[in-house]
Amino acid sequence: MGVSLRNVSKEFGAARVIEDVSMDIPTGGFAVFVGPSGCGKSTLLRMIAGLEETSGGTIAIEDTDVTHVEPAERGVAMVFQSYALYPHLSVFDNMAFSLRLAKTPRAKMREMVREAARILKLDDHLDKKPSQLSGGQRQRVAIGRAIVRQPKVFLFDEPLSNLDAELRVQMRLELTRLHRQIGATMIYVTHDQVEAMTLADKIFVLKGGIVQQAGAPLDLYDDPDNRFVAGFIGSPAMNFIAADVIGRDAGDVVLRTRGAEAHEFRAAVADPGLATGAEVEIGIRPEHLRLDAAGMPVRVEVAEELGDVSYLYTRMADGTEIIVERHGSRDRLDGETVSIATDPRHVLVFDRQGQRLR
Repeated sequence: MGVSLRNVSKEFGAARVIEDVSMDIPTGGFAVFVGPSGCGKSTLLRMIAGLEETSGGTIAIEDTDVTHVEPAERGVAMVFQSYALYPHLSVFDNMAFSLRLAKTPRAKMREMVREAARILKLDDHLDKKPSQLSGGQRQRVAIGRAIVRQPKVFLFDEPLSNLDAELRVQMRLELTRLHRQIGATMIYVTHDQVEAMTLADKIFVLKGGIVQQAGAPLDLYDDPDNRFVAGFIGSPAMNFIAADVIGRDAGDVVLRTRGAEAHEFRAAVADPGLATGAEVEIGIRPEHLRLDAAGMPVRVEVAEELGDVSYLYTRMADGTEIIVERHGSRDRLDGETVSIATDPRHVLVFDRQGQRLR
C-alpha cells in the first residue's frame, strides 16, 4: 500500500482539527483531498510529510510506519503553492539542488536532471533563471525538483492556485500525463472540486477534519452519502429544495415542496424508515432538469449562454434558486416563467441531518 492512515488525529491546544481519519491510497494511485478552507486537508498532507506531528494514530508509507520518522527520511517530496525557487540559480541548478546536497556524482546528477527536464518539457530552459520563465514553467521546475529525488510519494499542496485560469487547465493536463508516465503515488490538496474531479482516481472529501466520503470521482458525483458531498462535488452545484413526504406510489416516494405553490416530485428511494410527514430536502443536479409544461413553475432571472450549453438561473415562488442546464437551445428566456421536471431516479433525498436516504 502506498500510504495508509489509521485513526489519525491532530490537535492544536484544545482545538481538534483532524478527527480519527483512516484511509488507504494504493501504490501508484492519485488521491485528492478536497474541501472548503479550514477543513484540515493541508494539515493532513503536512502530517503525511512529517511537517506536523500526529496527536494520535499511525501513518505508513509503503507498509513502513513513519509516524515518528523525520520528514527527510520518509521518502516523500512536496510541491507547494509557492514555487520556492532560488532566483539566482538556473533551472538546472534549482532542480539539482537536493542532489548536490546528497553529494550525487556529477554525471549521475546531470542524467537525472535532464531526464526530469525531458518529462516536463524543460529541456530548452535549463540555463535560464526563474525570472525568465512563465508561471507554468516555474511550477514545472518545482515539480522537476521533486522528481529528481525519486520519492515514494509526491505531495502537492494547492500547486496551481497561483496560476491563471488557462494555465491551470494546462497544468492539470500535464499533471495527469506526468502521473501516467512515472506511475508514482501522488496526493494532491485543493479546494477546487473541478481539479479534484479531473485529476483524482480517488477523492477524499473533508469537512471539519472528518472525511465525509471517499471514492472515485464519478461515484461521489452520482452517489453522494450526504448533503455536503452532494453540494460540494459538481459544477454548477446541485439544487436543493425543502419538501415533505406525502406517501408512496408504485415503489417511489412522493414528495411535496413547501410553500404556497407546492409541487410534487417522485424519488426512487426504498428506505422503509422514510415515513409520511417526514421533513426532507431533495437534491437534483442541473443537467437532470428539463423544461416540461406539466412540471414545477419557476421564473428565469438570468440565462447564461455558453454556446452548446446554457444555464438558466431560476427561482421558485418561495425564493429558492434552481439552476437548469440546457443543450442545443438558442431561445432567450430571461424574465419568463417556465416549468421544469425530472425523473424519479435523478431525485436524491436527504434527512434533516443531511444524511442521504436510499
